[in-house]
Amino acid sequence: MARPIKPRKIMFDPDAVYFKPRAIPLSVLKEVNLSIDELETLRLCDLEDFKQEEASKKMKISQSTLQRILTSARKKVAEALVNGKAIKITKE
Repeated sequence: MARPIKPRKIMFDPDAVYFKPRAIPLSVLKEVNLSIDELETLRLCDLEDFKQEEASKKMKISQSTLQRILTSARKKVAEALVNGKAIKITKE
């Protein structure tokens, strides 16, 4: 049995939850799902320039968990940018 996910503190609610390449119809695009946790780690570490240790304390998770989430988020964003995919932010 898998260990239950610990609640994470998210201090940001995005206004926009969908991003897509310009001039390409949504019906032909593949999409990448970015969780709200992943968006929060990107915001704290890359936009706000917090160190991972500080960001993990703000989210009330371990530094290793934050690192895993951040790595996943960066990979998904890179995949969307390089391969021309849409990014959908999910609150799951």
